[in-house]
Amino acid sequence: MVDLAENCAVSPGHHRHGQGSGSGNNDRKTSKKSRTRRGKRGRRRRNKKNNRNKIPPPYLPPELKLVNPTQYRFEHLATQLKWRLQEGRGEAVYQIGVEDNGLLVGLTEADMKASLSTLKKMAEKVGADITLLREREVDYDSDRNTRKIAEVLIRKVPDDQQFLDLRVAVLGNVDSGKSTLLGVLTQGELDNGRGRARLNLFRHLHEIQTGRTSSISFEILGFNSKGEVVNYSESRTAEEICESSSKMITFIDLAGHHKYLKTTIFGLTSYCPDFAMLVVSANTGIAGTTREHLGLAMALKVPIFIVVSKVDLCSRGTVERTARQLERLLKQPGCNKVPMVVMNPDDAVTAAQHFTQSTCITPIFTLSSVSGESLDLLKVFLNILPPLSNSKEQEELMQQLTEFQVDEIYSVPDVGTVVGGTLYSGVCREGERLVVGPTDEGRFLRLKVGSIQRNRSACRVLRAGQAATLALGNFDRSLLRKGMVMVSPKMNPTICCQFEAAIVLLFHAKTFRRGSQVTVHVGNVRQTATVECLHGKDELRTGERAVVRFRFIKHPEYLRLGAKLLFREGVTKGIGHVTRLLPPSQNHDQNQNQDY
Repeated sequence: MVDLAENCAVSPGHHRHGQGSGSGNNDRKTSKKSRTRRGKRGRRRRNKKNNRNKIPPPYLPPELKLVNPTQYRFEHLATQLKWRLQEGRGEAVYQIGVEDNGLLVGLTEADMKASLSTLKKMAEKVGADITLLREREVDYDSDRNTRKIAEVLIRKVPDDQQFLDLRVAVLGNVDSGKSTLLGVLTQGELDNGRGRARLNLFRHLHEIQTGRTSSISFEILGFNSKGEVVNYSESRTAEEICESSSKMITFIDLAGHHKYLKTTIFGLTSYCPDFAMLVVSANTGIAGTTREHLGLAMALKVPIFIVVSKVDLCSRGTVERTARQLERLLKQPGCNKVPMVVMNPDDAVTAAQHFTQSTCITPIFTLSSVSGESLDLLKVFLNILPPLSNSKEQEELMQQLTEFQVDEIYSVPDVGTVVGGTLYSGVCREGERLVVGPTDEGRFLRLKVGSIQRNRSACRVLRAGQAATLALGNFDRSLLRKGMVMVSPKMNPTICCQFEAAIVLLFHAKTFRRGSQVTVHVGNVRQTATVECLHGKDELRTGERAVVRFRFIKHPEYLRLGAKLLFREGVTKGIGHVTRLLPPSQNHDQNQNQDY
């Protein structure tokens, strides 16, 4: 009624104002004064209306506290929680005592206790657990009683291997402590200062002898529904970790030495990491490939956070100097990042929540793998870190036809040929028939998926975005190579020997022109290509853009329009995206190249 009365009172005034402005006999000064009076009256009415509708501070809307809800209200809240868990792919954060507009109202001790009890009952109803992330007091002028706000993490209890899986690529210069840090996180034991923690991560004898990673390895760290760490300290096998975890962090340990740069780039482009962790040694600072790895992650638009390791080896002043170096680097025009040094658990929670919401926030952790200093802050951050994509985007990918990227190929005794990689789209099940290619001749070959393993444990169904290994039985391994795809027979895969891409040349010592040869990385594809032509230009210099036609020198590849592209040759580097695909032969029907 108030709104209606106000609207009725205002309408005649507007009508009168329209009549006055239409008459040419009114004096300008009088008209200006009347408009001023009407403007003041309108502002007074609006302020009066706002004051009437404003909620007084002590009043709390039902969303802020959950004290003794009715059965109908409880069912509604439980349904809302279930929907939020689906949207967050198994986890959600509730803020109690905070209004929708962000106003920190707070709850009394009794109301907070009752609200947490109700929230726990709601979580039990939908098969989830709650963890209190942080709680703090807020000042309230109108109330002398102590008021608190709280943030609560709600996470679904795992069922049938459907845990939340996040992939984190580990970058950094050689000898910065990447593998040692992963060993400490995944094994649950501190390092002895001589690299004992990293021994279980190495895959080759020369890696153990030199202490340098030269290949891509995967390590897992789990968190259960209560937010507790699940690793090899309490579980004997990866299968036990998967069964106990609601959230899984898969670390992709990449090489730091410049000699293995192509392996590092392949890991970043092929395995589609959600986040990147750049490890910097406190005693050496920004050295070697640190800047290059940071640039690669930013070029591929992978959100990055930084860990300053080995703080036990140097003084506090040295650690602070390294942190200041990183802050200066991140604030440079090319980066435009906002560094956030994490000093306590409260900072870790804030960093995790803002990290995925804003692309410019870059958390910085300072820790030691030997003393364990600040290691818990990194665990808190990883525990709360939300996924980048929501459930709707994943559902849309699952509705598409099956497409699996082949990244690794193995021969396993008593099993046969096994391929590892990531399911880009669709759903893959045991016993499913797919086609794999393209071969050197541009053909696709039929095969059948035997068994599926995800994180080293059996899995019957693989969904879009998940990484796994597929057993192919007695399929001839020599017919397979990295960069192939396994797709549904219903798909008409687009293969090409030549393609066009819109690129920007990040660096070149001289000029980039026709005839130049570069190594092209597009997803899991890695092959040398020749520059056929530059549209509208004869040559490119550092920082310039152009549409370039590339030609693969060995065999055709499967590419997607719009796919991110990264190319390099020595110090030459560039990025871009695929804009056009040219089939192997314009006059030859592509269907004849497929051996279904």
